[in-house]
Amino acid sequence: MDTASYIEVLREEGRLLADAAEEAGPDASVPPCPGWEIRDLLGHTGVVHRWAAAFVADRCPDSRPMGEHPGLDGTELVAWYRDGHRRLVDTLAGAAPEVECFTFLPGSPSALAFWARRQARETAVHRFDAESARGGVPSPVAADFAVDGVDELLRGFHSRRRSRVRTDGPRVLRVRATDADAVWTVRLSQEPPVVTRDPEGEAECELTGPAAELYLALWNRRPVPALSGDAGLAALWRETSAVI
Repeated sequence: MDTASYIEVLREEGRLLADAAEEAGPDASVPPCPGWEIRDLLGHTGVVHRWAAAFVADRCPDSRPMGEHPGLDGTELVAWYRDGHRRLVDTLAGAAPEVECFTFLPGSPSALAFWARRQARETAVHRFDAESARGGVPSPVAADFAVDGVDELLRGFHSRRRSRVRTDGPRVLRVRATDADAVWTVRLSQEPPVVTRDPEGEAECELTGPAAELYLALWNRRPVPALSGDAGLAALWRETSAVI
């Protein structure tokens, strides 16, 4: 996917998130996020959108803290979220391709590509959360977008030292999409996971299913579609993989 495609996904996912949140109401609980209500979800995602947009707009080279929840509620909070989402989309769409600013994951060809990709993914997951709170059938996730999302999670977030997915000795987990040519081998140890896009070697546990289901499962939004081998490794992922 190119940067323009990510921006279009971000545009649509943010619209769907706001619509679902408005329909659910601020008091609705968010099942994938225990303890959260829709007001918490909108506050969090709106703050993230403004935080991300500012790095690009200001060409900020260094990390800086996120803002605070705006203290709004009801229709005012939804309007605040929609405004921040629109500003993020406009900022990314209008930025120079060569813009330089802070990023925090490896592998992106540019800072603009990083923020477009990361915010499309952030918003897609939280859109699922909002639709879960509203009820009904959630919007689908395209297979290519889901494959890229699994890749970002495994080879981006969990390549960092802050990943808590660790084992006392060497272990191997495999993730295989059944509707795309995509396989990941996750080598676990006392160090951060080492992930490669290949099916090489024996795996003690394999998680399989459509890419969209794997994407949501690895973000702990849904159960793993299917697994074989040592279920303890799948449980370890669920218990320790929350991104911090």
